[in-house]
Amino acid sequence: MADKPEALVADLLAQLDLEVLEDRLFRGSSRNLGGRSVFGGQVAGQAMVAATRTVEPGRLAHSMHGYFLRPGDMDKAIVYEVDNIRDGRSFAARRVQAIQHGRPIFSMLASFHAAEDGYVHQAEMPDVPGPEGLASHDELRHAWVDALDRVPESLREAVGREVAIDLRPVHPWNMLAPDRREPKQYVWFRAKAALPADQALHRAVLTYASDFNLLTTAQLPHGVSFFTPGMQMASIDHALWFHGDLAVDDWLLYAMDSPGAQDARGLSRGLIFTRAGRLVASVAQEGLIRHRQQ
Repeated sequence: MADKPEALVADLLAQLDLEVLEDRLFRGSSRNLGGRSVFGGQVAGQAMVAATRTVEPGRLAHSMHGYFLRPGDMDKAIVYEVDNIRDGRSFAARRVQAIQHGRPIFSMLASFHAAEDGYVHQAEMPDVPGPEGLASHDELRHAWVDALDRVPESLREAVGREVAIDLRPVHPWNMLAPDRREPKQYVWFRAKAALPADQALHRAVLTYASDFNLLTTAQLPHGVSFFTPGMQMASIDHALWFHGDLAVDDWLLYAMDSPGAQDARGLSRGLIFTRAGRLVASVAQEGLIRHRQQ
């Protein structure tokens, strides 16, 4: 039986509500989303929460740059160590190390900025259908599995895991029978239930959600996916810039493209817009897309 949306979102918020161990030292838990290791967006989102808790009120994250160094162990807690690099009059910088088994699995630099007026311009939002009437990724995954003749229980379990984010692709791409297409995709998304009116929390949840679908964009021209035999996929780095306040419990459009892939690495980019067309975030990620013959 599927989990209720409210329960899924409450569980995500519990993951982001890190335990305080000591000054600038926190601990978080993980959830199995069907992958081989901890979901990268979870680690990045928790790291963002850890950094935010060491910054004085009134300053919000405007950018983060992270490197995924080792696969995360889903059965072990993750410790987040925050280094106070700088507190200036308008900007603050923090370095966060996510640690398991005594070694860093993720390293992040985040910058925070006090609200300030300035020039404004932005890219235009793509003209795509709205989220109403589009099938959710949960529905699509179940349909793709049901269409197969034989389904290993491990695959059914992996594909059947639901997340707290409602993802609705404009042009669905069947990861179990991938075709070749242009390296672009558009996905509407939002939290499956309302979130507290805390802008720092919304930015942490967006950090979490920004890792969904991004790396797969670099696979679209090649007709391969995470489930292709011999395929190794992993996020290598992740960069995110925030452009003003946002609400992750309202529909956002994730417009993604991949300008290139080489040397078993693919680069993907994304722009995130509100329904009204305001740009609220920009994302870039390079990932491993290595294929080894079986």
